[in-house]
Amino acid sequence: MGPPRHLALIDPGAAELVPWPVPFAEGIDVLIDFRGKRVVVLASGDPFWFGAGAVLARSLPRGDWHALPGRSSFSLAAARMGWPLERTGCFGLHAAPLSRLRPALASGQRLVVLLRDGAAVAALAGFLAEAGFGASQLTVMEALGGPRERLTPCRADALPERAFAHPVCVALEVAGDGVALPLTPGRPDDWFETDGQITRAPVRALTLAALAPRPGETLWDIGGGSGAVGIEWLLSDPSLAATAIESRADRAARIARNAARLGVDRLRVIEGKAPEALDGLAPPDAVFVGGGLTPGLLDLLATLPNGTRLVANAVTLETEALLTAAQARLGGSLLRIELSTIAPIGPKRGWKAGWPITQWSHRL
Repeated sequence: MGPPRHLALIDPGAAELVPWPVPFAEGIDVLIDFRGKRVVVLASGDPFWFGAGAVLARSLPRGDWHALPGRSSFSLAAARMGWPLERTGCFGLHAAPLSRLRPALASGQRLVVLLRDGAAVAALAGFLAEAGFGASQLTVMEALGGPRERLTPCRADALPERAFAHPVCVALEVAGDGVALPLTPGRPDDWFETDGQITRAPVRALTLAALAPRPGETLWDIGGGSGAVGIEWLLSDPSLAATAIESRADRAARIARNAARLGVDRLRVIEGKAPEALDGLAPPDAVFVGGGLTPGLLDLLATLPNGTRLVANAVTLETEALLTAAQARLGGSLLRIELSTIAPIGPKRGWKAGWPITQWSHRL
């Protein structure tokens, strides 16, 4: 079994050739029906690096299969370019949006990107140009490692007007006047589309520090607003997961747009009001409450598994009273955050205080 282009490269002898159907998932049942026979599945390169291997392994018992990995597209691309693979960003975007690249776009960075098909090359070039990185040097690589291999060097903003053949990947050196997304929490507010409901950058940095994300963990971002806290949680590490809960439809849609634009489209957005919207969700490792705190929500959060980290910010006296009572009853720590910015006072300048914020953090 394999894609027709793979089957065309071999002499099958007496073997039966079975083209793998499209979409890919439909081929799994066909494969399983061959159980008990000697079956070979052909896949490009290393099947366990953005390949089909992990999907097939989930569907078959460990003793039913044996993998023989080949050279991956990433290793072939690095060999053609002379790049150290351990210092090169590797992205498999066969079925993922190009925005996944956004956190990695910084001048001087080297990336290898596997693409869905030849038409996606132009989409990638357009994405880079729109982000301000049209000067990036691309090497479009078609059919790497096969008899049809072809390499085309060009700039993102000067892509040749011709079709590119599948399978295709692109090696690129990022260049241009685009602004790189900072690596640390507390990214500037103007990175986020907002209607004003957002945890501001300095407070967000303190909030992420209190949430303390660790690899593989999941966050509930309750009262998501613009989604900034959940998005910054996800930007901390690709292994992290997050769910944003927002009661307003327009804000829920805005959260999804912000997440997609900043390359963390894996953020799950639930339109609804907590605690009801939390029904059926797997327990999180950390919870942030940025809005909509009620006694009932606090009671539910207190029943989460031991070790869950809770962080809540309050601006109003009523919400601050809830947090003060929660700290007295459950423990944890309270932090008072008071920030000032420079503002004009007539012809001169002075410090203008923002609303003070009370932050409660607690580990159950």
